[in-house]
Amino acid sequence: MTARFYLRKMILYNITFIIDDTVNSEWLEWMNEKLLPAVANTDLFISQRLLKVLDSPNAGETYCLQVTTNNIGNYHMFKQAHEPGIIRPLLESFENKLVFFNTLMEFID
Repeated sequence: MTARFYLRKMILYNITFIIDDTVNSEWLEWMNEKLLPAVANTDLFISQRLLKVLDSPNAGETYCLQVTTNNIGNYHMFKQAHEPGIIRPLLESFENKLVFFNTLMEFID
């Protein structure tokens, strides 16, 4: 049996957004101009990407924002100190036009 030593565990934080078709273009612009730069400016993540889900069973458009860190403390710092101020304006701007949920994952290989 081979022993595996993990010096750092990579963490992926995924936020899935389901967007009403009527605001899809406006939402994408808002994400690219405001939310993505705000997340990057926290300097807590080593990568971020916005993906479109092609086979979503949901009405509207579905997107995933994925950010990666090698420090679970960075995730907790983001959740406590930054995420509320980043997400609140999004919810206010697109009230009743989006839903979202998040998932926290750890890389195993």
